[in-house]
Amino acid sequence: MKVAVAGCCHGALDKMYETLELLQRRHNVRPDLLLCCGDFQAVRNEADLRCMAVPAKYRHMQTFYRYYSGEKKAPVLTVFIGGNHEASNHLQELPYGGWVAPNIYYLGYAGVVRFRGVRIGGISGIFKSHDYRKGHFECPPYNQQTIRSAYHVRNIEVFKLKQLKRPIDIFMSHDWPRSIYHYGNKKQLLKMKSFFRQEVESNTLGSPAASELLQHLKPTYWFSAHLHVKFAAFMQHETNSKEELPKATKFLALDKCLPHRDFLQIIDVEHDPNAGDSLEYDAEWIAILKATNNLVNVTQSSWNMPENNGLHAKWDYSVTEEAIKEVLEELNHDLKIPCNFTLTAACYDPSKPQKNMEPVHTINPQTTEFCAQFGLTDINDRIQQAKEESSGRAECEEEEEEEMDSTGSAEEPSEYTTDNSGLSSFNPDEIMLDEEGGDEDLSTCSVDPSPDHPPEFSTSFSDIRIMPDSMVVSSDDAMDSNNEELEKSGGSKQVEEKSSTERSLKRIGGDENGNSGVKKIKRRNQAIYAAEDEDK
Repeated sequence: MKVAVAGCCHGALDKMYETLELLQRRHNVRPDLLLCCGDFQAVRNEADLRCMAVPAKYRHMQTFYRYYSGEKKAPVLTVFIGGNHEASNHLQELPYGGWVAPNIYYLGYAGVVRFRGVRIGGISGIFKSHDYRKGHFECPPYNQQTIRSAYHVRNIEVFKLKQLKRPIDIFMSHDWPRSIYHYGNKKQLLKMKSFFRQEVESNTLGSPAASELLQHLKPTYWFSAHLHVKFAAFMQHETNSKEELPKATKFLALDKCLPHRDFLQIIDVEHDPNAGDSLEYDAEWIAILKATNNLVNVTQSSWNMPENNGLHAKWDYSVTEEAIKEVLEELNHDLKIPCNFTLTAACYDPSKPQKNMEPVHTINPQTTEFCAQFGLTDINDRIQQAKEESSGRAECEEEEEEEMDSTGSAEEPSEYTTDNSGLSSFNPDEIMLDEEGGDEDLSTCSVDPSPDHPPEFSTSFSDIRIMPDSMVVSSDDAMDSNNEELEKSGGSKQVEEKSSTERSLKRIGGDENGNSGVKKIKRRNQAIYAAEDEDK
């Protein structure tokens, strides 16, 4: 079957689907499935915009709300993961995955599904070390810290995915697996993105968690986005035994969704011709969710996953064939994911803008149904309970403080601990909200509805690339002999970016105590994101 893969969508669904229609008209190619590698921006209304961690000038309504309201329907089944510029309050409603609109499915914090027999997995968010070992404790209304930490990858999701034993066909992550750039045309990458050089040379570009998953899962394909540049690589995995067959992963990172940018790729994937056209649960993944349910944590305390170090009675949570069989029997061998999309928030109305709409913590009926069916913990329900308990304790403490002498009263504990670790080191995967002199006010919204008429595409539209049978890597670097066959098939055309994105960036760090002496901080990803202004 034909699978279309898109990079950062940034809410431009009309543009993305129009590109697929253009593909069909010009090349008579109609994808059976569309995958999006994060920054999807499923923004339903003005409150959702306030939960998206971007500078105010990038908070635009775009076109997702038309699909959410039912005004439009996605012309092709769309499966996506979350990135670091999302309506986090919306996606948080579906920690185990679910429909954000008819025919548009979110994989959750981490997830595995099947379509026509093809196993598709993914992990949402980006890696940030100081949040990695925390639980999913965030909920709206977010503060300056939690609006960002909400999309940071957690170790429990990586742990769950590492319990998978059966082969994965396709895997998606938003940020790149660390070190993957050593398996492709590194010279060309640095030519297009010269400000990656320091991190590439120090091997700090990308996510170590994603790299760990790549080594463990060894999927046939791995797709990423985030860095707004197209890049292909071919990684030959080492075998653990003589009996194990060699495995290789074809990696592809996609550009962002803009006209004349290489943001879309079509690949041919082997599938089961006898399988149905419905999106299905993956029985092994459901069994793993059930096995790891007692590990769910909704606190911001750091904790480690069970491992074979003598401190844990159990560390292997992979599931048996019997456990998988039990899941199948629970579902009567019908793995079809129910089309149970439900509106959980008011939809944006261009004629009645509500700029002061406040985000609320919502428990989605899809999640309630999913957890009830498989005996899982509803993470949002647990967070709500924790908030109510915390609120009750705070009220008791306030009453006690009133009776205490003023010299003996203590400061009321905050619900969230302020995280200053990011000030002491450079985090390449984060867009700073510092614009021209200080943090943006996250409580303000700039709502610009998308135009009523879709954009015109020029006859020289070049966003579409049809992928050959094998991903092509043309490299000037010394490549492993395993890549020779791949190189013979020819080099893929690289997209030339405007010279303005090649400008050098001034990076300013903090002092040795972790305090930044300068308010104005320029980061790599801020420059990448700001390039949108120049491309429009």
